[in-house]
Amino acid sequence: MTKFIKTEEINSKWYEIDAKNAVVGRLATIITKIIRGKNSAKYTPHMDHGDFVVVKNIEQIKFTGQKFENKKYYRHTGYPGGIKENTPEKLHKKRPQEILKLAVKRMLPSGPLGKKQLSKLKIYIGENHPHSAQNPIIIKLNELNNKNLIRG
Repeated sequence: MTKFIKTEEINSKWYEIDAKNAVVGRLATIITKIIRGKNSAKYTPHMDHGDFVVVKNIEQIKFTGQKFENKKYYRHTGYPGGIKENTPEKLHKKRPQEILKLAVKRMLPSGPLGKKQLSKLKIYIGENHPHSAQNPIIIKLNELNNKNLIRG
């Protein structure tokens, strides 16, 4: 019989990641696993029991290859001929945190569960953030490999 985690048993942790010189897609996969709760032994796909992630220094995030200039983000206004296109280069100038948020959002399930999980992602420009009272666990990306993603 499959055991499901109960709402009372959920204890969310806080993690802090420094995005300095991190590659967008690789960072997004690590963040998505933590936010969804896949790093926990009690992972349940239909419940939100993931942890909070604080990302700092987002303005120093990197892309591989020529994606910074050539990649395109599309959205539609809902009106005829209303397709809009944007590049990471333009987006980085206005809102650098939006690049990582889009990458993580597209890796989460669509619907109410994905929206709730995305709210556990906190992205900040620079070193300072208001979540130091939660005593976040610091994740060093250069020491982390995906096979040994944070347990427990």
